[in-house]
Amino acid sequence: MAARWSHNRGFTLIELLTAVAIMALLAVLSWRAIDGMGRTQTVTQSRSEALQRLQAGLLQWTLDLDAITDTREVNAIDFNGQALRLTRRDMAASLVDNPGLRVVAWARRNGPDGSQWMRWQSGPIRQRDELARAWQRAADWARGVADPAPANAAGDSAVALLPVSDWQLLFHRGETWVNPQSSVGALRPGDELGGNARLPNGVRLTLGLPEGGPITGQITRDWVRPTLEAGQ
Repeated sequence: MAARWSHNRGFTLIELLTAVAIMALLAVLSWRAIDGMGRTQTVTQSRSEALQRLQAGLLQWTLDLDAITDTREVNAIDFNGQALRLTRRDMAASLVDNPGLRVVAWARRNGPDGSQWMRWQSGPIRQRDELARAWQRAADWARGVADPAPANAAGDSAVALLPVSDWQLLFHRGETWVNPQSSVGALRPGDELGGNARLPNGVRLTLGLPEGGPITGQITRDWVRPTLEAGQ
């Protein structure tokens, strides 16, 4: 009887090298896919956060303008080329409680994090001399002369909202958009807010969002005075 020999054939070196190469290629492709997903998620989250900050800033902008109050001591709204300053009702004001007024300023300021669109507000104001000082502090802050300290005795505060490369403001007076510093239809201290008020009919804000950020391009927001009547 002839002997039977069993022979188990193994992998050749070429086959092993091919298998290793295929596994390495699959590992690289998998890593690239995972890395791409991670990058996409990071970019998406960054854009989402930037969009939320932008929306919050524009909402606060609108609320400030809606709450403008004329004190007859200073211009209810004023742009000096650096900051938009206004006097507004306190956000906590109600029919039974009135904490006072506040001076609010909006400006583009340069800092450690670059050019930022920022909002400043004073503490509650109840007296005439407090209003004059807060109005001046708002202008000083916009020029970078002073920043509100954490424990500011006057209760001033400021917050950076989002990076901007530039910003522009226009007031709508009469039948056209004009430079806010134009004397055309300018509000004067003591002018009434009803009837023939010289508050602008609207305010147009244009923000330039810097290249390379989560959101780029230009954003334009128009505000219309709530008390605007037909024909004004």
